[in-house]
Parts: sequence; C-alpha cells; structure tokens
Amino acid sequence: MLTDDQLLRYSRQILLPDIDIEGQEKIAAATVLIVGAGGLGNPAALYLAGAGVKKIILCDGDQLENSNLHRQIAFRESQEGESKVSALAAQLSALNSEVEIEVAEAFADEAWLATVLPQVSMALDCTDNFATRSLINRLCWKHKVPLISGAAIRFEGQLAVFDFRDPENGCYACLYGDGDGPDTLCSESGILGPVVGIVGTMQALQAIKLICGLPVDKKLYLFDGKHMTWQSMAFRKDSMCPVCAR
Repeated sequence: MLTDDQLLRYSRQILLPDIDIEGQEKIAAATVLIVGAGGLGNPAALYLAGAGVKKIILCDGDQLENSNLHRQIAFRESQEGESKVSALAAQLSALNSEVEIEVAEAFADEAWLATVLPQVSMALDCTDNFATRSLINRLCWKHKVPLISGAAIRFEGQLAVFDFRDPENGCYACLYGDGDGPDTLCSESGILGPVVGIVGTMQALQAIKLICGLPVDKKLYLFDGKHMTWQSMAFRKDSMCPVCAR
C-alpha cells in the first residue's frame, strides 16, 4: 500500500497507464542486484533508486579514481579513494532515503552470487570483463533470475535482456560463448562518458519494464554514438549453448 507521500513523489510515473498504482507497488516491492558500480552501474542505480525500488544491492571491489569521474556521474571529487559501492550508496541514499541499499565491497564470485541471487527480482550486469559476465549469466540462468546485460566501449554500446523465467529465452553465452575471453578495456580503447550513461539508463528502463510486467523484446540492441543510431538483432536460444542448453 503506497503512502500519500509516495503517491505524490511517484505521481509522474503513476500517471502512465502502463505503470499506474499497481506498477508502482511492484516497483516498491522489487529488489535489484547491480554488479558493477562504475559507468553503467551509476546511472542504472540512480534511476532505479529514483523510481522507488524497495532495495538495491551493489557489488564492486574497486575504489574511485580520478580517471573515473568523467563518466561515473554519481561520484564527486571529494569521494576519490573511497570504495565505489560505498560512494554510490551514499548518493543513492541522498536521492531516496526510502530505498534500502546493501553493499558488497568485493568482486562477485560464484559463492556470493549463489547466496544473493535467490533474494533478488533481477540482476543488472554492469561489469567490464568477459569472465565475470559469463559467471553472472551462468548463475542467473541457474537460479532463473532475469538478467539485464549492458556494455560500452569507445562510441559503442550493447544491451540485452535475458529473462530466465522463460525456458525458451536464450542467454549471454548463446551470443558470445562461455568462459574466459579477451577483454576490451576502457583504459586501453577509451570511452565517451555519455555512451555508458545511455546504456546504463536503458538498463534501468528495461528493469522497470520487467518489474511492471511490460513486454521486453528478445533482442540484442547495438548503439552507435557517432552516428546516433540503434540497431537490433533478434536472437534465439542456441541448442548447443554450453549454459542454457543443458
């Protein structure tokens, strides 16, 4: 049951026929795991906290560095040297004190994910390396937790939703394989700040749609920031996938 203050605070969302009071109540009951508190995790977390989710769990083992500030827009210069999850948690609490924030100041591993995933409504992969992406994908598939995956490098971004509640949905490994692979790092190839902002914001949008029961396409979305274009590619479950075809 929403309070009068909540009805006022979220009134612009509630006005949307696709959200309404029922959707806002679903948002207020949702717990979202965000793995990675950097360029993608910043806007995703801010918009989910702004939307009024019940709880956000943040997981990242990095500390804030000066070179992060051009794209990780939830942070401030005064927070340099702090753990990213603690710094981000402080900003989220300042934005919406009603949202419960839990932090794990460590890099996600199999044991931790296996403990946390049964508690969440969905997971957002906001990481920057293939091994961790593969691990999150495998564990989300195992626990039937919807996964929203985002990535960005240079001027390009990628976004996909894998709703493992539906056994016919494919997974990250259907597209990219499973296990270790070469990483393209921002520190080597560069990244334009608004590109990660766009992808992270889209992750939050897809999360809210999933929470409210709105349709989400089984597509890989590709963003080209130089030419301001989006492309989408439909994909199907791979019958030979090493993860979801088991």
